Amino acid sequence: MLEFAILGFLFEARLHGYELRKRLAALTGHIRPIADGTLYPAIKRLVEGCLVIKNLEAGSIAAPRHMLELTPAGRDKLLRMLREPPEVFVTDENHWFCLLAFLRHLDDPAAQAAVLRRRLEFLSVPASFFYEDDHALSAEEVGDPFRRGVLEIARVTSRTELKWLDATIEELDELSGHSGVGN
Repeated sequence: MLEFAILGFLFEARLHGYELRKRLAALTGHIRPIADGTLYPAIKRLVEGCLVIKNLEAGSIAAPRHMLELTPAGRDKLLRMLREPPEVFVTDENHWFCLLAFLRHLDDPAAQAAVLRRRLEFLSVPASFFYEDDHALSAEEVGDPFRRGVLEIARVTSRTELKWLDATIEELDELSGHSGVGN
């Protein structure tokens, strides 16, 4: 997810490491703070993979700094991942939010709608955080008020996301000239 987010932010602009770290922290830091020991090895892997270029440039006020820029191969990789995201980007909420943050870079409304349909399909399968034998427990079946809270919050969140998905898919279908029927 970190390398994907780096590619996403560099798709938008050339950045130096500090600015990139600030943007990453704003997107994912509340989940996983971004340490230098995590960020800079990820950048190094992307540079070694020819997905990112690192240039030393004079700073306007401070010492020279490394500017990071996406290569054409990096752009292509990001667009491929947006078009055909790995399953974890559809099923894991943190990965999903990261994917949504950059899905606008995929400039084909039909392809965007296809990604949203994958999430819609995933959310349409009944699930629970808690089970009794093989039976998924609903909030009404859980006596523990804290577990019931988890299930009630998840239910409201899922309903809101489903409503947003339906409306956004409809908008994207209109933009791409599809009716949405049979898609």
